[in-house]
Amino acid sequence: MSAPYSKALELAQELVANQTLSSSSLYVIASPIGNLADISLRALFVLQKMDFIACEDTRHTQSLCRSYGLEIASSQWISVHQHNELEGAQKVTQALKGGAKVAYLSDAGTPGISDPGARLVSSVHAQGFRVVPLPGPSSITTLLSASGAHSGDDQSFIFIGFLSAKTQMRARQIQDICAQERCQIILEAPHRILDLAKALAVLNERVITVGRELTKQFESITSTQACLLLPWLMADANRQKGEFSLLIHPVTHPKEDTDVDTKVLTLLMDHLPLKTAVALTTEITGLPKKALYAQALKLKADVDPGDEIDADGSIH
Repeated sequence: MSAPYSKALELAQELVANQTLSSSSLYVIASPIGNLADISLRALFVLQKMDFIACEDTRHTQSLCRSYGLEIASSQWISVHQHNELEGAQKVTQALKGGAKVAYLSDAGTPGISDPGARLVSSVHAQGFRVVPLPGPSSITTLLSASGAHSGDDQSFIFIGFLSAKTQMRARQIQDICAQERCQIILEAPHRILDLAKALAVLNERVITVGRELTKQFESITSTQACLLLPWLMADANRQKGEFSLLIHPVTHPKEDTDVDTKVLTLLMDHLPLKTAVALTTEITGLPKKALYAQALKLKADVDPGDEIDADGSIH
């Protein structure tokens, strides 16, 4: 353990010690996705106070705890991973029935999001016990915050996670991804990143932001067009290494511009009746007559009150 983490433990004790920890509760703790300094002070405090620590990989989490100067007895560990989550959940709920405080950590990031944990949390809820989340690192929000993809009106996104390893299911998922216009986030392993890039090339000029080794020493965040992703990856073998998060930017549609060509419309209105100016502007610009007429009404205060717009946009 380095000196800074020793100070972090002391600070965690000082700042969080006045917070009450509930018995018979599961504490779901987000852990660093690469940078050890991303652990929260609250997480450090809670880990010291747990009766049991359930985790995806006991060896990994034990090493993580030791990095912070936390020594956890072997009797306190409960293994809960992808292949034994239901059985592991039973052990956790049994401990909760006895009044224990239990923490759960996946190998990296926030449990239950493309990592084990969701079934465990569901089982704990079903038994009527409390689940306390400790928020923290996530590759999803990390990449999203650095992508600029939410600059439009639509702030929604779809989290897809890792695609299926089964060929047919994976092909269907790729089809769904290509048909979706909203922002989408995919996670991928290095040995399949080239295959994914080939499949996404059909998105052509749509922008994809690639996050590789997020928060780690060799972190890279790059945005490129889908059709250029594969050659970009192949241009440097190092770009194919590490864990990947990919964000497909939403499709952007040009907005209906009801205020365009004001200059043309204003110029014509200075010399022609309103209806004529609107008609000529429509011919010149190709814009809808109804939208231009509405714009003309804004520009001209003394409009003939008899002018009306039909449902089909015609003026009479």
